[in-house]
Amino acid sequence: MKFISYLLSPVFLVVFFLLLIIFHPLQWLSFNLFGINGHIVVVETLNWFLVKSLLILGVPVRFENKQKLSKENNYIFVANHQSLYDIPPLILYLRKHSPKFVAKIELGKGIPSISYNLKHGGAALIDRKDPRQALSALASFSKRINANKWSAVIFPEGTRSTTGKPKKFATNGIKMIAKYNKDAYIVPITINNSWKVYKYGKFPLGLGSPITIKTHEPIAIASLPFEELMTKVETIITSHIK
Repeated sequence: MKFISYLLSPVFLVVFFLLLIIFHPLQWLSFNLFGINGHIVVVETLNWFLVKSLLILGVPVRFENKQKLSKENNYIFVANHQSLYDIPPLILYLRKHSPKFVAKIELGKGIPSISYNLKHGGAALIDRKDPRQALSALASFSKRINANKWSAVIFPEGTRSTTGKPKKFATNGIKMIAKYNKDAYIVPITINNSWKVYKYGKFPLGLGSPITIKTHEPIAIASLPFEELMTKVETIITSHIK
């Protein structure tokens, strides 16, 4: 299997980065001609292709959502984080809820398509070494989410788990978003197996382990004291990691 991975990994990486390069000017064009709504269509199309490109590695993405999520509500999607390949499926399958990400500031420059989307698509870019900047960026992001009826996506582990074992959740980011979105719902999301794409390291890439993403029952922010709410959310997410 590892021998086949050496053959398929370069093909996948070339396709993946070509998609980022091709869609970068398309994002610029759509944003400048049609504004944020035109940009969103291009971003969703890009992420459809990125999700399908994983099939080169024999890695299908299975998204399970049995929840009735209304377009009228704001949501804070809270998920564990295992790899880069968590993100395209979340953008694609949550697209009806206009998901906007909380991301580290380093991703906001130098990466074709990804950096442009983060800078112009409504994301929060936070400097983890500068608490004041991080809080200010999160406050602006939280207000923007509320004003536009968008939803937030946040990975409270703060960094990816390279073994699938979850790290302790940090809750300050969620607390800030909740402060300005008191009527929103938190939707816990469990991601499994995306870490296995990197089970050999950065190269070759792992083959044949389906990525599964499962949404859990929404919880109204106002329904519980914040600390109790976060304990419940973390327990739900981590108890479904396999």
